[in-house]
Amino acid sequence: MELGERAFDVLMVLIEASGVVVSKDTLMNRVWPDRIIEENSLQAQISALRRAFGADRDLIRTIAGRGYQFIGEISTIPAGPVAQATAGMSQSTARPPHPPTNLPEPISELVGREAELHEIVDLSASHRLVTLTGAGGIGKTRLGFEVARHLLPRFADGVWAIELAPLSDPELVPVTVATALGLELTSGTASPLSVANALRSKQLMLVLDNCEHVVDAAVEMAELLLRANPVACVIATSREPLRAEGEQIYPVPPLAVPTEDSLNGEDPLRYGAVRLFVERARAAAPYFSPDLRVLAAISGICRRLDGIPLAIELAAARTAALGVEGVAARLHNRFRLLAGGQRTAMPRHQTLRATLDWSYELLTEPERVVLRRLSIFAGGFTLRAVRAIAADYEISELDVIDCVANLVTKSLVTVDAGGAMMGYRLLETTRAYSLEKLVEAGEFDAVARRHARGYLDLIEGAEAEAETRPTDEWLADYGPRIDNVRVALDWAFSPGGDASIGVALTAAAVPLWMHLSLMEECRDRVEPALAAIAAVSNRDTRREMQLRAALGASLMYTKGPAPETDAAWTRTLELAKSVGDATFQLSALWGLSFYRSISGEHRTELALAQRFCSVAANRMDPADSRVGDRMMGTSLHYLGEQVSARYHIERMLALSTPVVDRVRLYRFQFDQVSAARCIFAHILWLQGFPEQAVRVSQSSVDGARASDHALSLCNALAQAACPIAFFVGDLAAVEHFASMLIEHSERHALAVWQIWGRCWNGALLIKSGETVTGLPLLAHALDELRSAGYVLRYTGFLAVLAEGLGVAGQVAKGLIAIEEALARTERSEGRWCMAELLRVKGELLRLEDAPNATSVTDDHFRQALDWARRQGALSWELRAATSLARLWRAQARSDEARELLASVYNRFAEGFATTDLRAARDLLNDLA
Repeated sequence: MELGERAFDVLMVLIEASGVVVSKDTLMNRVWPDRIIEENSLQAQISALRRAFGADRDLIRTIAGRGYQFIGEISTIPAGPVAQATAGMSQSTARPPHPPTNLPEPISELVGREAELHEIVDLSASHRLVTLTGAGGIGKTRLGFEVARHLLPRFADGVWAIELAPLSDPELVPVTVATALGLELTSGTASPLSVANALRSKQLMLVLDNCEHVVDAAVEMAELLLRANPVACVIATSREPLRAEGEQIYPVPPLAVPTEDSLNGEDPLRYGAVRLFVERARAAAPYFSPDLRVLAAISGICRRLDGIPLAIELAAARTAALGVEGVAARLHNRFRLLAGGQRTAMPRHQTLRATLDWSYELLTEPERVVLRRLSIFAGGFTLRAVRAIAADYEISELDVIDCVANLVTKSLVTVDAGGAMMGYRLLETTRAYSLEKLVEAGEFDAVARRHARGYLDLIEGAEAEAETRPTDEWLADYGPRIDNVRVALDWAFSPGGDASIGVALTAAAVPLWMHLSLMEECRDRVEPALAAIAAVSNRDTRREMQLRAALGASLMYTKGPAPETDAAWTRTLELAKSVGDATFQLSALWGLSFYRSISGEHRTELALAQRFCSVAANRMDPADSRVGDRMMGTSLHYLGEQVSARYHIERMLALSTPVVDRVRLYRFQFDQVSAARCIFAHILWLQGFPEQAVRVSQSSVDGARASDHALSLCNALAQAACPIAFFVGDLAAVEHFASMLIEHSERHALAVWQIWGRCWNGALLIKSGETVTGLPLLAHALDELRSAGYVLRYTGFLAVLAEGLGVAGQVAKGLIAIEEALARTERSEGRWCMAELLRVKGELLRLEDAPNATSVTDDHFRQALDWARRQGALSWELRAATSLARLWRAQARSDEARELLASVYNRFAEGFATTDLRAARDLLNDLA
């Protein structure tokens, strides 16, 4: 069959790639340079090629999502006189069309190694000895062979794979090389030198595979060959470097894996680990087609398997029988699960345990002991921590350091050089294996005790530093230790543990949980510690005080203002008074005040804030007094006293940054400056400064982000960004901030803030006119808030709900909602939105069209005006004046309406048009 010019060009590009996958973009750019071509043009040429190949159509493979690959052998067929000359040559002098090789043909595609493949090929161009190192199962052999196949055309005498894994005697290394190359040695014996001399004139490459157990012999063979033959090259694969002359080491990394916080909408198949899992699962079950939910589960499996190709392939093979979720659920017993690899694979690659057994058996006894003891660490660890836990009368600290260095070299310990201090960790599979060995050796409890005591000392030091060091520095040092704190606590409260260590460590770790916004975890850890204290006769009052405060704070964000939350803070205050601890008296008063605030008991909240200020006045730290100012300003704001509230908030915000930075999050749960700005933004909006309110609300969000503290950011989004954007009518901003709030609160399991996010989404839909969707969403979210007892700003949301019900024609339901809001306002004295509640009720009464509706509506609008003026709430006053002006216009009282509305409108600064200001201006124009 005759090929067209384009089809021939496509074939040439594929052949030149020598088996490498060629992307569709590359093909189109090469075949149709400088032209814009539809992808179906390329597909047409591929189809033409396959028709031309007939029965061999599979020589061109389609690699899903990547491109095309030509997998046929390529031969040069001489013609004319050249062919005749070649035909007359003797067999001894004729050179085969391809360099000879014993490299095994690949059975499946090499997945996720494109970058590594190109890097090693480039490395081999400038270095004659390249060693691929890495943990067992990382894919060194497969990658090494693939590199060798790419390099084959460079070596006229071939590329030869030398499999060393089966050897038990290092002296067999030269014999194995000679046998693989078919050498006939004149001396009759195969020594490294004789083999090197036999190959001195050959243009070849050796792939010395699996050198770690015969490393000295492999080094000797490689060095002698490279000295004898200036054009020979060697690629070695080994779990540790050869340490040979001229060696270039390439540590083979795990396959790329999506992180836990990968962006929503990101394609997991971009990552090599996930692609490998899917391809191998599809090989076991051809109709396997994962959706996004299953791909997320696969990503989790690949993370837990550290991106190790062997482990991923073994796990994928199990999906046909267990499904992806079944595999994920059984990874805790990974060595039993990940067995039964390919029958043709080397024995040590048929199970995950076997590949680790191979590495473990190659260690010296001291290295085995240290590796077992390292398994007690979760996540990262430092050399200092290793010395404290792994050293004893059998192994000195210096020996431990040497062993760790050797374990790094042998790819069993991973180095993390990202921070200021060198860190180390075990891959999770290596850790699970070593932990089994630790238990088998009968050392677990002794090592776990040393580990727990070591972290108790460390975290107690961190607790003391929390008052003096900048938060970001403190978190950078101690945040990564949280995994080891968890391990220590798990042991301490286990049947074989030591509860006294657990109690002390729990108390010391509270600042860590607070800074990391791990409120649910904090509660779950504090409760058993308090139970342990209650179980002994001689209670530690100070420890109980610390733990009760932590319990109160964590309950606030997991259960809301429940009775047990109040009880925890009340007990903290009692204990703090009994031991004369002013710091924890302040924490307890803050907690009790916040409890009353979110319960809507604002007069009691103010009284507690005043008590806080009295205690703070007797302390040397000015930051405490500033927190008192914020508490006073907050309670006064909700009580409707905006002028006094602003005085306290502005005084608090005048505090310099270095002093504010000492106000620890673990004592007062929020970034206090960001929290103060939330209230300040509300006050500014109420007083008629919308542009400033928007700027301050944004600075609240920016400050919370800078603190890298989830609770602070949720608070800023819910209490400043969303409401201020809603008040000024920037609905796009409301949508943006509400989405951020929901996403962030879900990520950190902060249930109350999720409800707030849904409230703002409901309010947004109502304001956008989508009442059919928005009303039930807001109503349900308000039910959730009420059930949780978290009714801060609840009345403001009720006003939005009531107004939306009126617009939707459900006036009676709207009146019920607004009456509830007014009743709650009277009970709590939370009158910050009293003017708005009265205005909304007036609008609903006007819609009801009942007898005397006009006079009653007029009365409610006048009351709203009066409340707004008394509070200095110019924005509420504008809304009330606008509603009243519309009513008067309908009564033919246009002059009075214009005079009233203009007197309010003209008191706003120009240059920032909110929805309310635009509505007032339009009405003024109509009245004119």
